[in-house]
Order: sequence, then structure tokens, then C-alpha cells
Amino acid sequence: MSEPAVSPTVFHFLEKHVGKRVVIILDRDFGYEGKIEAVSHIPPGIWLAEAEAVVLRSTMVNPIPRVVSREKKSELFIHLNSVQRVEVLSTGKSRD
Repeated sequence: MSEPAVSPTVFHFLEKHVGKRVVIILDRDFGYEGKIEAVSHIPPGIWLAEAEAVVLRSTMVNPIPRVVSREKKSELFIHLNSVQRVEVLSTGKSRD
């Protein structure tokens, strides 16, 4: 008998991308960029290494938010309750 299919969760998504660079958006203008080191279930969150705080801006002409400034933060923990969006960066993508 085969095992029942498990529906994907945010934890499956995040665990699949451990070791990859991501941008974690906390609100419209602020987030963090870094490499996912680990995913925690209790408390639910993401451990980032090589992290930087990023400020994002968009305009009427260019509505896609762009990174306009960065500040080094080293390692940090981000609780999933604070996260609006997670973007996985491609390996060839240059930083803004």
C-alpha cells in the first residue's frame, strides 16, 4: 500500500531551499537577504547566514521593488509570523 500524499507546506518549501540565497520581505520597504542555514518549526522561523538588512523602493515608473541600501547583519533568526514574502535568488543573479 502506498503512503498518502503529504500536502506541501511553507516548511517543505523553506527546507528545500536550505543553502540558497533568499530575500525575505517583512513589509513593503524592508527585508533581509541572506543564505538559509536552517528552518525551525518551534518557534517557526528561518535562520539566515551572511545576512544583510535591505531597504526596498518602488516607483510609479518601476513598480517592482528594488534594493536601494544594505547593512551587514551576520546571522539572524526571522520568525515566520513577520514574513510577508520569500524570494529565492537564482545563483547567477547579481545583487542590486
